[in-house]
Amino acid sequence: MTDAHTDPLDPGGAQVPRILCDTTSLAVAASAPAGALWRLAEPGRQLDANLVRIPPEGRIDTHTERDLDVLLLVVTGNGTLGTARNPQPLAPGSLVWLPHGAARSLTAGKDGMSYLTVHRRRPGMQIHTRPHT
Repeated sequence: MTDAHTDPLDPGGAQVPRILCDTTSLAVAASAPAGALWRLAEPGRQLDANLVRIPPEGRIDTHTERDLDVLLLVVTGNGTLGTARNPQPLAPGSLVWLPHGAARSLTAGKDGMSYLTVHRRRPGMQIHTRPHT
């Protein structure tokens, strides 16, 4: 979501900083679905970001991101971060570092949980020719 009154490019064609969305209002909307509520989609970006909602007492099962570190910021609701050691409580404002290679799970509390993730953008898939052997 971009501001309709703001041109994302300056007169010289360079991108300029701007507000993309109000994460709190998206996350607390009564009709907010489970899953991604917003994604960063600006051309030429070096980052990926997502605003994700887990429904009340919903869960994202244990998984590992082998290549990317991820920052996770809880926007609304609460829940639990499952780790290889001890579960960690999550509340609005909790900022979590999820190092690459570390197993983790997320479980939302009774009111659900919305969070923002930010990580380095993955390069697009590329087709290469096979080396001759």
